[in-house]
Amino acid sequence: MKDKLNKNIQGLNIMKPCTLCLVSFLTLLSAISHAADSARSGLDMIDIFSSFRFRYENDWDSSRSNSSERSDRSRMRIRARVGVKITPNDHFEFATRIRTGNKNSQQSPHFTIVDFSNNPTGAKEVVVDKWYLKLKQDKLWAWGGRNSLPFWKQNELLWDDDVTVIGAAIGLKNYDLGPGKLSLNAGYSRLPDGMQHNYGGMGIGQWVYTSKLGDIDFTAAGGVLALDGASSPSKGGLQSGNKARDYTLWIGNLQVKTKINNIPIKLGFDYMHNSEDYSAAELAGTPAGTSANDIEGFDVFVYLGKQKQPGDWLVGYTYADIETLAVNSSFAQDDWMRWGSATDTRASDFHGHEFRFGYVLPWKWKVLARLYMVESNNNSEDGNRFRIDFNRKFW
Repeated sequence: MKDKLNKNIQGLNIMKPCTLCLVSFLTLLSAISHAADSARSGLDMIDIFSSFRFRYENDWDSSRSNSSERSDRSRMRIRARVGVKITPNDHFEFATRIRTGNKNSQQSPHFTIVDFSNNPTGAKEVVVDKWYLKLKQDKLWAWGGRNSLPFWKQNELLWDDDVTVIGAAIGLKNYDLGPGKLSLNAGYSRLPDGMQHNYGGMGIGQWVYTSKLGDIDFTAAGGVLALDGASSPSKGGLQSGNKARDYTLWIGNLQVKTKINNIPIKLGFDYMHNSEDYSAAELAGTPAGTSANDIEGFDVFVYLGKQKQPGDWLVGYTYADIETLAVNSSFAQDDWMRWGSATDTRASDFHGHEFRFGYVLPWKWKVLARLYMVESNNNSEDGNRFRIDFNRKFW
C-alpha cells in the first residue's frame, strides 16, 4: 500500500482516533467542566426521535456490462429508525440510533416487504447505526463513537448518508471571518464493511465558507478524504476491489441559494478528483473498460421550492458524471442504479440524470418521487429507475 498521507498531504499526519479523542477532550472538557449552571434534569434532557419510510420502486431496461439484460423489477420497501438523544446540559450530548436493514449492508437501511417480480426479499434485520458522545463549547465541537461522516456535502454522490463510521472528529462551526463564516471539520475513522465489520482507516479534512450578498446565500467548500484499504483484505461484501484499494479524494463544492417571486431556488456544483496513481494490479475487480485515468467526477443541480410545511412543493434536476475511481463506490449513494449486489451498490462509472418532485401532505407526510436514467462510461451497462417515497418523522 502506498503511503497516501505523505505523498498527497506533504507530511501532514492525519490524527489517529486515540490522538483525536485526546485533543478533543483536552480542548473542550476543561472549558466545560463548570457547566452546572446549564444543567437539565429529568425528562428535559431526553429526546426520543423516530422516522418511517414507505417506498415503491421500479427498475426496467437495465443491461449488464456484457450486454445481457436484467429482468425488470418492481417492489415495495420500508425503512424505520428510532433513536434517543440525551443532553444533560448545553455542552454534552449522547445519542444512539437503531435502524432496519441488512447487517451486511453499510449503504441501505431498507428491506423489501413485497417483490412483485418474485425475487427474494432478503434479510429483515435491525442494526445499531449510531452511538456517540459529543462535546460542544461555543463554536468548537468534538465527538467520538459511531456517527455520520463529519463532512459537509450537498448530496450522496460522494458518500451515502446511511454510511456511518466509527472514529472521532473535531471542528469549528461558523467562525466569523470577513463578510462570512468559516467552519472546519477534521477526523479519523475506520471504514465499514457492512454494519458489523470494519477495516483500514480514513482521514478527513474540510473547510466550509458561507457568505451572504443581499438575498443570495453563497457556500464554498473544499476537503479531502484519505482512505487506506485493508493490507490483507479478508472476504467481505464490498464490490470492485474497494476493500483493498486506497483512495485520496479531493472535493470542491459550490452552492447558491436565493428566492425569485418568493420561490426558493438552490443551485449547486460538486467536483471530485482521486489523486491516487494506480497500477494495473490495483484495478482488479473494477467494471469492464476501467482505466487508471477514471479518477474524476462532477454533478450539477437545480432545485425549485422546498419541503417543510404541508402544501410545500419541490422540483429538481441533477446531472452527474462519476468515473469509476472518482469515489469509493461502496460508500456512495445507492439511489441511482441497481448495479452491484443485494448488499453493496456499485455506484460509480456512470453518467445520467435525476428528476425529482416532492410535496408535503397533511400531517407532515413528505412525498418524494424520483426518476433516474443512467449509462456506464466504459461499457454497455445501463438502467432506468423510478422511486416514490412516503416519509414521516415522529416526535
